[in-house]
Formats: sequence, C-alpha cells, structure tokens
Amino acid sequence: MRILHTSDWHLGRSFHRVGLLDAQAAFLDHLVTTVREREVDVVLVAGDVYDRAVPPLPAVELFDTALHRLAETGVPTVMISGNHDSARRLGVGAGLIERAGIHLRTDPAGVGTPVVLADAHGDVALYGLPYLEPALVREQFGAAKAGHEAVLGAAMDRVRADLAERPATTRSVVLAHAFVAGGEPSDSERDITVGGVSAVPAGIFEGVDYVALGHLHGSQRVTPRVRYSGSPLAYSFSEADHRKTMWLIEIGADGGIEAEERVACPVPRALARIRGRLDDLLADPALARHEQSWIEATLTDPVRPAEPMARLAERFPHTLSLVFEPERTGSDGGASYAQRLRDRSDQQIAEDFVAHVRGGAGPDGEERTVLLGAFDDVRVDTAGREVSR
Repeated sequence: MRILHTSDWHLGRSFHRVGLLDAQAAFLDHLVTTVREREVDVVLVAGDVYDRAVPPLPAVELFDTALHRLAETGVPTVMISGNHDSARRLGVGAGLIERAGIHLRTDPAGVGTPVVLADAHGDVALYGLPYLEPALVREQFGAAKAGHEAVLGAAMDRVRADLAERPATTRSVVLAHAFVAGGEPSDSERDITVGGVSAVPAGIFEGVDYVALGHLHGSQRVTPRVRYSGSPLAYSFSEADHRKTMWLIEIGADGGIEAEERVACPVPRALARIRGRLDDLLADPALARHEQSWIEATLTDPVRPAEPMARLAERFPHTLSLVFEPERTGSDGGASYAQRLRDRSDQQIAEDFVAHVRGGAGPDGEERTVLLGAFDDVRVDTAGREVSR
C-alpha cells in the first residue's frame, strides 16, 4: 500500500506578517497532483490542519476546496486534529464527509476504531489519534497520570486491543499528533508541555507497522517506522535549513517498509539568516544569492546604526526580521534578552523572574509546584473553553 504522509498545514498562518495563503494553495495543488501522478493509495494528514481554533474565512474556504479535490481523486484521506485545531469544529460533518472518502478523526473516543482499507495483500487498519490534551481526556482513558505519556499510552492500548481481534495478517498504521522523544523541534511549534514534560518515548507506539506523526515541523525519522512529515512550508526562520517534503511510503505484505521517498514541496521563497555589521552585509558579494530571499538579519554593530531596516531593504527587499546583537568585549559581556529566553520554557522563565525579584533566590520546591500548576491550569482552561463552545 502506497501512503502519502503529510501534516501541519497551518492554513491561515502568516510568516512575519506576510500572508501565505497563496503558497498554501500551491502546496495543496502539489498534493493533489502527487496523489494522482504517484498512484497513492491513501493520504494521511497528521494534524494542525488550521493554524488556530477559529481560522479566518479564506483558510476555511481553502480547506473546503482541498477536501473536494481530494475526494474527486477517489483516494481515501485520513485526517486527525492537532493542538492548533478546534477538534469540534474540524470534526463537524465527519459522518457525512466520510461517505466521500475523507475520514476525519477528531474524537478521542474513536482512537480504537480504525479506517480499514485493503490491497492485494489484505487489510490495513489506520488508527487516528487526534491531539490528546492530558487533563481533558485523562478520566476518559482511565490514565493513571495527567501527562502526555499516560494518555497516549492508554490510547495505544486501545489500538493494540482492537488490532489483536483482527486477522494476524492485518497491517497497522497510526496517525498521532505529539512530541516524540528524539524529534528535533523548531521555533514555530506551540509548546505542549504539561507538568514540566512535553515528550513521549517512541516505544509507546510498539506493535504497529508505521506511525505518521505531526507537530514537529522538520521532516525526520525518529525510528525507521516512526516519522514526522514536517510542515509543507517554513513558519519560522529556525526552519531556514529544512527541506520541506512529504513522505511517500510503501508498506509491503508483511508490514515492512519496502520503499520510501521524500517528495519535495513547492518553496514560495527561500529563507536566509545573515549576520554581521550592517556595512559588511551591504557590501559582501557572497550574500548576492540571498538578495531575493526572505531575510532575518542579525546586526552586530557595537552601536545601533541609523535606519537599519531601510538600508537593508535597498539590497535585501524581502527583509522581514531584524535582530540586534552588538559585539561586546569580554568585560561588558552578557547575552541579549532574546538569547537569554531562547530554548527556555515558560516555567523556566517564570522561575528566572522569581529569582530576579528576590535578588537571586529562586523558588523552592513547593513554589515550583504552584507555578507548574498555574501554567497547566491556563492551558487546560484555554482548551476547555474551546471544547465547550
């Protein structure tokens, strides 16, 4: 069975205030063309179809068009909701849409009920695990703890229980939206940390033949059978070195991966990060290849130059981000505010603030627990209000 694995479309998202709807439409054109030309048997979309719970109307219209075009191919599509999506909104009309071959899996209760397709070698069971917010589904799954590993493990127990009731020759595929340990994140994924932990071990998916993941925006293998497709477009400058692709996977008669290919996605405009003193950036001939790229420029001038954005735009008209990191001597050192925050969680930033206002004394164990609870409560309250709408 030939599988096309994609995820993280984030329809409606912009890039540093530059609209990407045309680029997203071009990707969907490419997706449908690939389905037809490469004789795909099933399309998998592993969550974050939209960029936010209430997407703008043009994004909804683009999604509607995509559904019609995928249905017209006659190739089944299995799609789950991600942490950016409103599961309730995305799942509206799922029963009716399923008749057209579009299988929306947004209800946690359905994780153990697969879409079953067949090829010359027998059945393939495809299980859709939408993004599972731990505090909202813990009781439903009977999980011992309100964490990602506990609820995802409980969901996978339901998958394995269903699979055990099927013929031994049944091959299995799981779609999931999660941060799996070993994956490489970027700056553009929304933090899903709960209780100080965001990642789950890859071993949680033991017992299935292929795991199509969404959430992380870089295409990557966590294991040969557990993979992220990544986003089809770059959504932050941290993705400047990404090669945006979809996975084209062939699963053989025994469930093994017989063939694989990364199918390149259209690139609306290249990304580049340049760094140095302003005058040097404007004069460096080696940067000519970036003159039509989207640019993030980091200026290292000891003194901030006059009108830096306007001057950069004369050579690099698509400069979108300007960062100042002045060169410092050893005696005046110290990182910029952005550098101090980089790769730090909300919890760590809050603890740093407590230490700052106390003159260096950070929170004790009890206070750390209170901070953890506060951040989790905010996340759950936000997700809960969305579910209740």
